[in-house]
Amino acid sequence: MPRDSATPPLNSLGFAKPEAETRVLVAMSGGVDSSVVAAQLAEEGYDVIGITLQLYDHGAALAKKGACCAGQDIHDARRVAERIGFPHYVLDYENTFRDAVIEEFADSYLAGATPVPCIRCNERVKFRDLLETARDLDADCMATGHYIQRKMGPNGAELHCAADPARDQSYFLFSTTPEQLDYLRFPLGHLPNKDATRALAAKYGLPVADKPDSQDICFVPEGNYASVIEKLRPGAAEPGEIVHADGRVLGRHDGVIHYTIGQRRGLGIGGLSEPLYVVRLDVDSHRVIVGPKEMLSTRTVPVREVNWLGDAPMTSRPEWEIAVKVRSTRPPRAAVLRPLSDTEAEVELLTPEEGVSPGQACVFYETGDSRVLGGGWIWRGR
Repeated sequence: MPRDSATPPLNSLGFAKPEAETRVLVAMSGGVDSSVVAAQLAEEGYDVIGITLQLYDHGAALAKKGACCAGQDIHDARRVAERIGFPHYVLDYENTFRDAVIEEFADSYLAGATPVPCIRCNERVKFRDLLETARDLDADCMATGHYIQRKMGPNGAELHCAADPARDQSYFLFSTTPEQLDYLRFPLGHLPNKDATRALAAKYGLPVADKPDSQDICFVPEGNYASVIEKLRPGAAEPGEIVHADGRVLGRHDGVIHYTIGQRRGLGIGGLSEPLYVVRLDVDSHRVIVGPKEMLSTRTVPVREVNWLGDAPMTSRPEWEIAVKVRSTRPPRAAVLRPLSDTEAEVELLTPEEGVSPGQACVFYETGDSRVLGGGWIWRGR
């Protein structure tokens, strides 16, 4: 049908009304990415509201470089809002973050898994509670600084990888639901690289233009998971045996929480003729099981809590030929997805992968395309 001549053209965020009448809530972490999003949308004339979540506030985190959502970052977000001239609010989500993200992280780690709390934070805090806040403020949409693309397809909004593979954050956003995707916007996903983002920050005169990127998990200072777990769960680091897969006891350890699947260094069992890797963590018996590298290879990956973003229901076919990522740092690999229910499936990797670990995500991609088809959480299976 031809467009009604009285209907205004769509603005850059996809709304048929002037920018000044389009309210956008921008989730601001205090870093350069979300600051550029807020500044760019404000310059385009949108009614921008900046929101920063205070997620944690313990000890060294306030002064820690490369964190997000704590003291200095809140200050930086506020400075950006003052510089550009839009309202900015800080919401205390510490209790929500602890209950929805940190507690599960601790329990999952103690159970021998290798959790990805950044995904849970997006799923349970930023794209749930903060998104509801945006609706309460009568915002038309919520924008973030994530490097991922939202494209309109024949059946509605689709999730696609960022234009820059080095910055792509699709692995961490697989659990975004279709309803959330309708409301979200990702203005940086099309940029060719991070230099382009920093160039925009300089153009807008932002005080965070040269601020380093955040590193590691925000509530884990210096990447020391074990120290955080011990504080959250006193007594968690129970000593036990390091055992070869063939049954030989090779040494002792100070707690399963100090080890991850695929680890080779720091096992404390030197002097052996073959390199050994952590192949399994037996939490109940406090044992770290080690073996040769080939024991890390697997072809079958059970997944649950599946979020499916395909056009047809996942269960409408017995098999889907797709590509998957089983770690955020690895490229997508060819696989076959076999649905078991609406939320569970088995993934067969056409080429075996090493170090597939419970607690990590398995993210689905359309073969030969940038579209994200969803994903699920890797577990041990029944």
